[in-house]
Amino acid sequence: MSDRPSTPHDTVHPACRVVSLVPSITEGLATVRRQAIVGATDWCTHPADLDVTRVRGTKNPDLAAIRALEPDVVIANKEENRELDVRRLRDSGIRVEVTEIETVPQAIAAYEHLLDDVLGWPRPEWLARARELWTGPLPPITRRVVVPVWRDPWMVVGSRTFTGDLLRRLGWANVFEDHEQRYPHVTVEEIEDAGPDVVLLPDEPYVFTADDGPEAFSVPTELVSGRLITWYGPSLIEAAEL
Repeated sequence: MSDRPSTPHDTVHPACRVVSLVPSITEGLATVRRQAIVGATDWCTHPADLDVTRVRGTKNPDLAAIRALEPDVVIANKEENRELDVRRLRDSGIRVEVTEIETVPQAIAAYEHLLDDVLGWPRPEWLARARELWTGPLPPITRRVVVPVWRDPWMVVGSRTFTGDLLRRLGWANVFEDHEQRYPHVTVEEIEDAGPDVVLLPDEPYVFTADDGPEAFSVPTELVSGRLITWYGPSLIEAAEL
């Protein structure tokens, strides 16, 4: 991981036209040079007033619209975006930078690489603060949790995920951390048999509410912000207070 100061890479010409296919990264980059972001997905909801060309979703981007924007670089993510779309854009001569993020330190390092070596932009203050907050020793475990991300069928956060790593760095153990799948399908009975102290119900991707989710469980539940436990960007500062 780089310890370079918060200045652009000397040999990188600053990118002037960027398309982001990753909501978390769109929010993060907008804190640095919003005017350089020319395209983003429909799911890039932060900042709320971001005025750019929308290129559909993360799994079905409008490749023709992206090409028409003539970006210097397109930012993608291995989990959120399809390899096929990345390949087609690259075959068109467009530079695509693919991030791979399964832990909080990886997210921070990905931003540092993007800003220093790809975009040639300065690092924002929140990024240095995030490194301070999230890359130290793991705290002791204070409670066991499970995080459903969908229902009918029920799906939960499993192994090798950014969310699972973030929770562990808060001192919370994901009871499905050792599952062979990253987002396994499970039953309510399997969730409760795993012995969580609490079921965390986020508002994305499935919108759990006080009337939709808690009634399914006999164990305690808590409604949480999906952005705080699944997004990597400026939200990491607020997430440290969970």
